[in-house]
Amino acid sequence: MIDWPYFPYVFALLLAIPFLVFMRQFVFSYIKLKNKELILLTVKGSAEQRVNAYERITLFLERLKPSNLVTKFDRNLAPHEFVFLIEKSITEEFDYNASQQLYISKATWKNVVSAKGNVLHLLRTTYEDLGANSTLDEFKTVFLMNYMNSEDFVARTIDELRKEHLIVN
Repeated sequence: MIDWPYFPYVFALLLAIPFLVFMRQFVFSYIKLKNKELILLTVKGSAEQRVNAYERITLFLERLKPSNLVTKFDRNLAPHEFVFLIEKSITEEFDYNASQQLYISKATWKNVVSAKGNVLHLLRTTYEDLGANSTLDEFKTVFLMNYMNSEDFVARTIDELRKEHLIVN
């Protein structure tokens, strides 16, 4: 038939080229599918972390409400001791939840920080206005009244957090 010495090699090459092209396409499509799978797993994981962050920040804000703060600690404390313990409690819980800022927007995190600062400021100004002669019950009453007469920044921050959660998730 054909007496060319390279004929079997050319024939094998002609059979191998389509096989190699199809193998290459298969490998590239497999890699693309695996990358998409990794992206989906990452999005799913970050969505769960984001929901957890919204829950933790909401819980922090609920605990930050003055109506919940006045029920903490012993009723026999002096007002300055109560203020110190509340400030310490808020700061510790805020520090514990500070990592959640990775999962919420900057604007919402600013509002959370602002709400914390406003509660601490209201706590200090109420104590300074009353003086050291007041009782703890008087201090709590005036603190709650001052909060009720001012803007409800904690509830507003919770509403913004809820809206952001609905938009993002």
